[in-house]
Amino acid sequence: MLGGPGCKFILLCDFETMMADRIYLDHNATSPVRPEAARAVARALISGGNPSSVHSEGRKARGILEKSREAVAALVGAEAKNVTFTSGATEALNLALTPGLRAGKDARPWHLFVSSVEHPAVLNGHGFAAEKVTILPVSAAGILDLKVLGQALDSHTESRPLLALQLANSETGVIQPVKDAADLVHARGGLLVCDAVQAAGRIPVDIKALGADLIVLSAHKLGGPAGSGALIRASDTIQTEARIRGGGQEKSARAGTENLAGAAGFAAAAEAALQSLEEEAARLTSLRERFEAGLKTLDPNVTVFGAAAARLPNTISFAFQGTSAETSLIALDLAGFAVSSGSACSSGKVKPSHVLEAMGVSPDISKGMLRASFGWTTCDSDIDQFLGALPRLRANSPAVGKVLAA
Repeated sequence: MLGGPGCKFILLCDFETMMADRIYLDHNATSPVRPEAARAVARALISGGNPSSVHSEGRKARGILEKSREAVAALVGAEAKNVTFTSGATEALNLALTPGLRAGKDARPWHLFVSSVEHPAVLNGHGFAAEKVTILPVSAAGILDLKVLGQALDSHTESRPLLALQLANSETGVIQPVKDAADLVHARGGLLVCDAVQAAGRIPVDIKALGADLIVLSAHKLGGPAGSGALIRASDTIQTEARIRGGGQEKSARAGTENLAGAAGFAAAAEAALQSLEEEAARLTSLRERFEAGLKTLDPNVTVFGAAAARLPNTISFAFQGTSAETSLIALDLAGFAVSSGSACSSGKVKPSHVLEAMGVSPDISKGMLRASFGWTTCDSDIDQFLGALPRLRANSPAVGKVLAA
């Protein structure tokens, strides 16, 4: 069993053996593949066939693909016909956030509005010129300022607004007022693109209730396979401009032979997450509260980022005064704990968090930010072991820092 007594999952023996001495608390980066998803991937791979072929094998593959589309749509209360499978959330966001987006008869050119705490796939992955983009501030709690949003929308009436607003932040877990923002945007003839990557499977996500026009998902955050994502439209009247051109796959929205195994694994993970959503949210909330209480017992001056806002049940970002995230991450990894920090660059170094910067957090504090994120494999003993190891690790962190410097 992974993570100590009380854990409720069994995976392939090799994976379990490999992770037996590790505590994995980085589900927001990627969640370990669920057994249901692994089996679905294997079945799809063995099945073979190309969904575009007309023979029996092709029709069987098409059936797997369309059933997968239905399951992913159900996760967010959408219609299967409005799901476009992609290679992940980054591609889906690049597909959605372009001036070529079409919806209705409003011929005004688009102006893109984005919150300052969006994922880099939003901040850097759109297709708009710099003068056609407005970055919106957030409060100290990390929440979009709706008053400022309204004022910004009214200052660009010559353009049609397109707002990119995440449902929940990957670093802090802070939940955004998507429905209220959507109302403001819709009143001005615009659309809202919602990055629900971290929220789906952890809190209820309903495309209609949110007022979102497009939703983006990623399989590997749910315990599905990496390399599979989706862009989901609220209506088939919304048309995207293909960024990958070739054949007519995905109703010509995204060319290339479909990733059948990825879609099948995505669907299995989505079904599993949806089936246990309410129970799992309560369990993860309990784990987060247990974790936070332990941190405060260890150090009453610990900073918990976004604590004044509604947050995902599985996410907690924190910092102790006078610590370095890079040093802490290495010390924790050596001790058998996998956690995360701000965005990492390709060299593996820890970069300052743009999310905490947008929240007005002092660099002296933000440089020590760590994020623990829980999921379907996490249990009480994982939290207790982590909290039990922290005092020793904090005491030894200067030594780790000397090793890194060398």
